[in-house]
Amino acid sequence: MGPIRFARPGPRVAVGVLVAILAVYFAILGQRAWLMLTSGSLLVAGLGVGVLLLPLVGGVLVAMELRFGIATQRLGERLAAEGGLPSGDVPRLPSGRPDRSAADEVFAVRRAETEAAPDDWRTWFRLGIAYDDAGDRRRARAALRQAITLATTPHPT
Repeated sequence: MGPIRFARPGPRVAVGVLVAILAVYFAILGQRAWLMLTSGSLLVAGLGVGVLLLPLVGGVLVAMELRFGIATQRLGERLAAEGGLPSGDVPRLPSGRPDRSAADEVFAVRRAETEAAPDDWRTWFRLGIAYDDAGDRRRARAALRQAITLATTPHPT
């Protein structure tokens, strides 16, 4: 059980390859949509609009996830450089999953820290990790988004 590690170049290359494959897929969908739009049939053109929306919505979602991932990565690296990144607070079961009762205890500590310093992105980041260890991914992402917002929003001094 060591410190939390962030993505190395290998995973970054994998993400790049997946995004490139997705871009090709979106281009093929776009081409098919264009063929449908220019077919001359109103019904087929209507389907073409639907097919055209798929890559547009997919592209927006991929871009949002990439922005979230990059921002989270940067904050994690920044927190690690400051020495404030939790290093394996939660013991793991043989399966690799976090020990739920230990995760709940760490979560209680992280929640209290966040309540004591709600404007500190560091407490929100650690709370996000605690939520993730407790198995609550939705709240983990929300806490990490709050950390990103606080870290990137200028505050009056």
